[in-house]
Amino acid sequence: MQIEDAVEPSEQGMKLLEVGTAYFLMVLFAIGFLDLLLVLYELIVSGQFTDPNQVIDIIDTVLVLLIIVEIHQTVVAFSRNEPVVRIVIAAGLIAISRKVISFRPDEYATIDDAFVAAGAFSLLLAVLIAAFFVVRRVDRDAVTPDSLVGGTSAEGRTDPSSGGTGAAADGGRSSSNDA
Repeated sequence: MQIEDAVEPSEQGMKLLEVGTAYFLMVLFAIGFLDLLLVLYELIVSGQFTDPNQVIDIIDTVLVLLIIVEIHQTVVAFSRNEPVVRIVIAAGLIAISRKVISFRPDEYATIDDAFVAAGAFSLLLAVLIAAFFVVRRVDRDAVTPDSLVGGTSAEGRTDPSSGGTGAAADGGRSSSNDA
């Protein structure tokens, strides 16, 4: 018995679990969306929709829903063997933005704790923004206008791996999400 034959059922099982996870995230998003609509309705009926704390809570909920969308996209891309780095960075940016927007210093035991949290959020945000631009730059450099026309690389040589089609180095799977 070959090792590939022995591993095949586990790989198929893992793919099924990945698809199940994607559907679970879709249901979770739908529940969150319905909850958001109910909260909005209650705020409008009660007249509290102008309360700044309520607005921040709504924004927080919307950002949680966007994180669910990004995680869903990550699971789907991973199960398709597509690049996921950009999606993970986008999810991280949304998550840390959510924490920054909903940051309330009075929820911390001391002012020093609040400053440490604010510093950590700032550092994480800066690192994620830098990573986003690095990945964006790498993606942009991987597919140049010259490589799209005539199958030549950025240096003007024909790219043998693209078969003269100018396809991206990752088989045309480079991410075009500049979100």
